[in-house]
Amino acid sequence: MYFGPEKIKEKRKEYLMPCLNNFYQNPPQLVRGEMQYLYDSEGKKYLDFFAGVSVMNCGHSNPYILGKVIEQLNTLQHVCNIYLTQPIVELAEKLAKILPEDINNSFFCMSGSEAMDGAMVLARTVTNKRKFIALKNSLHGRTNLTMSATNINMWRTDPFLNEDDFYFVSTIEEIEDILVKDAINIAGFMAEPIQGNAGIITPELDFFEKIKVLLAKHDVLMIIDEVQTGFGRTGKMFAIEHYNVMPDIIAYAKAIGNGIPMAGFSARSEIAQKFVKPSASTLGGNPVSCAAALAVLEYIDNNDLVKKSGDLGEYLLSKLKSLKHESIIDVRGKGLMLGVELKDAQKVDEVLEALKDNGIILGKNGLQRNVLAFQPPLVINKGDIDFLIENLDRVL
Repeated sequence: MYFGPEKIKEKRKEYLMPCLNNFYQNPPQLVRGEMQYLYDSEGKKYLDFFAGVSVMNCGHSNPYILGKVIEQLNTLQHVCNIYLTQPIVELAEKLAKILPEDINNSFFCMSGSEAMDGAMVLARTVTNKRKFIALKNSLHGRTNLTMSATNINMWRTDPFLNEDDFYFVSTIEEIEDILVKDAINIAGFMAEPIQGNAGIITPELDFFEKIKVLLAKHDVLMIIDEVQTGFGRTGKMFAIEHYNVMPDIIAYAKAIGNGIPMAGFSARSEIAQKFVKPSASTLGGNPVSCAAALAVLEYIDNNDLVKKSGDLGEYLLSKLKSLKHESIIDVRGKGLMLGVELKDAQKVDEVLEALKDNGIILGKNGLQRNVLAFQPPLVINKGDIDFLIENLDRVL
């Protein structure tokens, strides 16, 4: 027996923290998922075009991944990563083969915030420097360190963030000026290859290449946040591959677990070998999460999801750009991480509500919350895109 939306809203209000909001004026109670589809407590079917914010790249309740997870659950569910188990080393070896060249060593944890926090601690540890350069309108996590590196006000909820250790920039010239003045104190430059929460902000193709040259000149590390963009989302395994640069450290989460909590950060060997002070994670790299991640990587490879994301992304992009509505300001992104900026946030909320009523779950982001976010499971097909576009055109 399902509670139903109204009772769940009552219980959320009574027992959860009021900081947790929900989409929609009239939200459904979601009870089941099947690849690119979700179902509510009344049996209604929805095409999911948000994938839990780029989490379910391989689809909801993917049978192949579930099978591997259940197999692991039936043998060894948990020991801390200070003990010897096989899935953690299998996963680290697999990642070393698919991460950008020379990034060979990994540390596993449970969330994107924890992964970025760990990446920043690694940078501080190996450089013995404490400051960072981050992009304006960035979002890097919920810990004090990653929230301090976040430049979107709505996500800077801690009233005692560290303001002194962060420079926020939007141009290469600003980065160069800071490096000239203060490189001796800067451990790393950090960025999302595509800024998801800021509104699918997509840099020019030479942006990171130019920055990397400056960083190398001043011995400052490049940390890339692939929490939203990783594992095929943008038509490359990692979005930084679009930009022809080699990062020093990469953090990832979300899609690597396909709904199972899983995250990590990986670094070039010469950097990783300096990370020798004791560190562990009670749940990070546990056998079940690693089994899920291995199954995700196998499924992506066996089903060519990276190429599929690129091809379907081009198709979706062309369809979105063909929409002729005065409310549309811009269409941008890569692969199946696309954004449509509308003139105001109220319009976005009206569109989301109407699409939901027509059986489509879509996301939103942007500094003004006025960007429609298209981040579906990578297992969608052209028919799903056509269904979405037909409904979106009518709703707009």
